[in-house]
Amino acid sequence: MSSQLPNSSDLPSSADIPGPEQLSLRYYPDPILHRRCQPLGLPDDNARACIGRMFDLMYEHQGIGLAAPQVGWDARVFVLNISRTAEEAGEEWIFIDPEIEVPADLRGSLEEGEEGCLSLPGIRLEVDRHHAVSVQATGPDGEPFDLQADGLLARCIQHESDHLDGILIPARVSTLRRVAVRPALRDLEQQWQERENRP
Repeated sequence: MSSQLPNSSDLPSSADIPGPEQLSLRYYPDPILHRRCQPLGLPDDNARACIGRMFDLMYEHQGIGLAAPQVGWDARVFVLNISRTAEEAGEEWIFIDPEIEVPADLRGSLEEGEEGCLSLPGIRLEVDRHHAVSVQATGPDGEPFDLQADGLLARCIQHESDHLDGILIPARVSTLRRVAVRPALRDLEQQWQERENRP
Protein backbone atom coordinates (compact mmCIF):
# COMPACT_ATOMS: atom_id res chain seq x y z
CA MET A 1 0.00 0.00 0.00
CA SER A 2 1.29 3.40 -0.93
CA SER A 3 1.73 5.96 1.79
CA GLN A 4 0.28 8.58 -0.56
CA LEU A 5 -3.29 9.64 0.09
CA PRO A 6 -5.84 9.21 -2.73
CA ASN A 7 -6.71 12.17 -4.93
CA SER A 8 -10.03 13.80 -4.14
CA SER A 9 -11.29 12.72 -7.57
CA ASP A 10 -10.79 9.08 -6.52
CA LEU A 11 -12.98 9.38 -3.44
CA PRO A 12 -16.58 8.21 -3.22
CA SER A 13 -19.22 10.90 -3.05
CA SER A 14 -21.14 11.37 0.18
CA ALA A 15 -24.13 9.80 -1.63
CA ASP A 16 -22.21 6.49 -1.63
CA ILE A 17 -21.99 6.53 2.17
CA PRO A 18 -25.15 5.65 4.11
CA GLY A 19 -26.42 7.75 6.96
CA PRO A 20 -25.39 6.23 10.31
CA GLU A 21 -29.05 5.71 11.20
CA GLN A 22 -29.31 3.28 8.27
CA LEU A 23 -26.71 0.93 9.69
CA SER A 24 -27.79 -2.21 11.51
CA LEU A 25 -26.25 -5.60 12.14
CA ARG A 26 -26.58 -7.96 9.17
CA TYR A 27 -26.80 -11.71 9.58
CA TYR A 28 -25.81 -14.69 7.46
CA PRO A 29 -26.70 -15.24 4.62
CA ASP A 30 -27.25 -11.54 3.80
CA PRO A 31 -25.67 -11.04 0.34
CA ILE A 32 -23.55 -8.07 1.47
CA LEU A 33 -21.57 -10.44 3.72
CA HIS A 34 -20.36 -12.33 0.65
CA ARG A 35 -19.15 -9.38 -1.45
CA ARG A 36 -15.73 -7.78 -1.73
CA CYS A 37 -16.10 -4.23 -0.43
CA GLN A 38 -15.15 -1.02 -2.19
CA PRO A 39 -12.32 1.23 -0.93
CA LEU A 40 -13.52 4.21 1.08
CA GLY A 41 -10.69 6.66 0.48
CA LEU A 42 -10.43 9.68 2.76
CA PRO A 43 -13.22 9.72 5.35
CA ASP A 44 -15.60 12.66 5.56
CA ASP A 45 -17.83 13.60 8.49
CA ASN A 46 -20.56 11.21 7.36
CA ALA A 47 -18.08 8.33 7.16
CA ARG A 48 -16.82 9.17 10.65
CA ALA A 49 -20.42 9.19 11.90
CA CYS A 50 -20.88 5.72 10.39
CA ILE A 51 -17.73 4.55 12.13
CA GLY A 52 -19.10 5.85 15.43
CA ARG A 53 -22.31 3.94 14.79
CA MET A 54 -20.25 0.79 14.14
CA PHE A 55 -18.66 1.08 17.57
CA ASP A 56 -22.13 1.55 19.13
CA LEU A 57 -23.41 -1.61 17.45
CA MET A 58 -20.28 -3.56 18.32
CA TYR A 59 -20.64 -2.73 22.01
CA GLU A 60 -24.40 -3.28 21.95
CA HIS A 61 -23.86 -6.81 20.64
CA GLN A 62 -20.85 -7.46 22.89
CA GLY A 63 -18.36 -7.90 20.09
CA ILE A 64 -14.68 -7.01 19.89
CA GLY A 65 -14.61 -6.25 16.16
CA LEU A 66 -17.01 -5.21 13.42
CA ALA A 67 -16.57 -4.70 9.68
CA ALA A 68 -18.56 -2.29 7.52
CA PRO A 69 -20.37 -4.99 5.48
CA GLN A 70 -21.68 -6.44 8.73
CA VAL A 71 -23.77 -3.29 9.13
CA GLY A 72 -24.75 -2.97 5.48
CA TRP A 73 -22.03 -0.51 4.43
CA ASP A 74 -20.05 -1.38 1.30
CA ALA A 75 -16.68 0.00 2.42
CA ARG A 76 -13.27 -1.38 3.34
CA VAL A 77 -13.52 -0.30 6.98
CA PHE A 78 -13.45 -2.17 10.27
CA VAL A 79 -13.26 -1.28 13.94
CA LEU A 80 -11.83 -3.17 16.91
CA ASN A 81 -11.67 -2.97 20.67
CA ILE A 82 -10.41 -6.20 22.20
CA SER A 83 -11.12 -4.85 25.71
CA ARG A 84 -14.86 -5.33 24.86
CA THR A 85 -15.93 -2.13 26.62
CA ALA A 86 -16.61 1.45 25.58
CA GLU A 87 -15.02 2.53 28.86
CA GLU A 88 -11.67 1.47 27.39
CA ALA A 89 -11.88 3.83 24.42
CA GLY A 90 -8.09 4.01 24.31
CA GLU A 91 -8.17 0.45 23.00
CA GLU A 92 -10.33 1.39 20.00
CA TRP A 93 -8.84 0.89 16.55
CA ILE A 94 -10.22 2.13 13.23
CA PHE A 95 -8.88 0.70 9.96
CA ILE A 96 -9.81 2.29 6.64
CA ASP A 97 -8.68 0.57 3.43
CA PRO A 98 -6.29 -1.73 5.32
CA GLU A 99 -3.52 -3.75 3.68
CA ILE A 100 -2.46 -6.79 5.72
CA GLU A 101 0.89 -8.53 5.46
CA VAL A 102 2.31 -11.50 7.33
CA PRO A 103 5.99 -11.29 8.36
CA ALA A 104 8.08 -13.50 6.08
CA ASP A 105 9.32 -15.68 8.96
CA LEU A 106 5.72 -16.48 10.01
CA ARG A 107 4.10 -17.20 6.65
CA GLY A 108 4.23 -20.96 7.09
CA SER A 109 3.17 -20.89 10.75
CA LEU A 110 -0.46 -20.89 11.86
CA GLU A 111 -2.10 -20.97 15.29
CA GLU A 112 -5.54 -22.39 16.00
CA GLY A 113 -7.98 -20.33 18.04
CA GLU A 114 -11.70 -20.17 18.66
CA GLU A 115 -13.62 -17.45 16.85
CA GLY A 116 -17.21 -16.29 16.81
CA CYS A 117 -18.86 -13.71 14.57
CA LEU A 118 -21.67 -11.25 15.27
CA SER A 119 -23.15 -12.07 11.85
CA LEU A 120 -23.14 -15.80 12.69
CA PRO A 121 -24.73 -15.87 16.16
CA GLY A 122 -24.34 -19.12 18.05
CA ILE A 123 -21.53 -20.42 15.82
CA ARG A 124 -17.98 -20.76 17.12
CA LEU A 125 -15.19 -22.40 15.17
CA GLU A 126 -11.51 -23.18 15.63
CA VAL A 127 -9.77 -21.12 12.94
CA ASP A 128 -6.09 -21.15 11.90
CA ARG A 129 -4.53 -17.67 11.77
CA HIS A 130 -1.08 -16.15 11.68
CA HIS A 131 0.20 -15.11 15.10
CA ALA A 132 1.41 -11.70 13.89
CA VAL A 133 0.59 -9.29 11.05
CA SER A 134 1.64 -5.90 9.75
CA VAL A 135 -1.09 -3.45 8.77
CA GLN A 136 -1.04 -0.29 6.70
CA ALA A 137 -4.29 1.65 6.84
CA THR A 138 -5.84 5.09 7.03
CA GLY A 139 -7.21 6.43 10.31
CA PRO A 140 -10.40 8.47 10.82
CA ASP A 141 -8.33 11.67 10.53
CA GLY A 142 -7.31 10.70 7.00
CA GLU A 143 -3.71 10.02 8.03
CA PRO A 144 -2.02 6.75 7.07
CA PHE A 145 -0.54 4.59 9.83
CA ASP A 146 1.40 1.36 10.26
CA LEU A 147 0.73 -1.22 12.97
CA GLN A 148 2.52 -4.39 14.04
CA ALA A 149 0.08 -6.67 15.87
CA ASP A 150 0.23 -10.11 17.42
CA GLY A 151 -1.92 -12.41 19.53
CA LEU A 152 -5.63 -11.61 19.85
CA LEU A 153 -5.32 -8.25 18.10
CA ALA A 154 -3.69 -9.90 15.07
CA ARG A 155 -6.38 -12.60 15.00
CA CYS A 156 -9.14 -9.97 15.08
CA ILE A 157 -7.49 -7.96 12.33
CA GLN A 158 -7.35 -11.05 10.11
CA HIS A 159 -10.97 -11.95 10.92
CA GLU A 160 -12.30 -8.47 10.14
CA SER A 161 -10.12 -8.13 7.04
CA ASP A 162 -11.69 -11.34 5.74
CA HIS A 163 -15.12 -9.66 6.02
CA LEU A 164 -13.94 -6.95 3.61
CA ASP A 165 -13.36 -9.69 1.03
CA GLY A 166 -16.66 -11.48 1.68
CA ILE A 167 -15.04 -14.34 3.62
CA LEU A 168 -16.79 -15.77 6.70
CA ILE A 169 -15.24 -18.12 9.25
CA PRO A 170 -16.85 -21.32 7.88
CA ALA A 171 -14.72 -20.79 4.75
CA ARG A 172 -11.56 -20.86 6.91
CA VAL A 173 -12.09 -24.31 8.45
CA SER A 174 -11.98 -27.90 7.28
CA THR A 175 -14.88 -29.54 5.43
CA LEU A 176 -15.55 -31.68 8.52
CA ARG A 177 -15.97 -28.60 10.71
CA ARG A 178 -18.18 -26.91 8.11
CA VAL A 179 -20.40 -29.98 8.02
CA ALA A 180 -20.71 -29.85 11.82
CA VAL A 181 -22.16 -26.31 11.72
CA ARG A 182 -24.32 -26.82 8.64
CA PRO A 183 -27.55 -27.27 10.69
CA ALA A 184 -26.83 -24.00 12.52
CA LEU A 185 -26.21 -22.25 9.20
CA ARG A 186 -29.50 -23.58 7.84
CA ASP A 187 -31.27 -22.19 10.92
CA LEU A 188 -29.71 -18.77 10.29
CA GLU A 189 -30.77 -18.94 6.64
CA GLN A 190 -34.36 -19.64 7.67
CA GLN A 191 -34.36 -16.82 10.23
CA TRP A 192 -32.98 -14.40 7.64
CA GLN A 193 -35.60 -15.41 5.08
CA GLU A 194 -38.34 -14.85 7.65
CA ARG A 195 -36.97 -11.39 8.56
CA GLU A 196 -36.70 -10.45 4.89
CA ASN A 197 -40.11 -11.96 4.08
CA ARG A 198 -38.54 -14.02 1.35
CA PRO A 199 -40.09 -17.25 -0.02
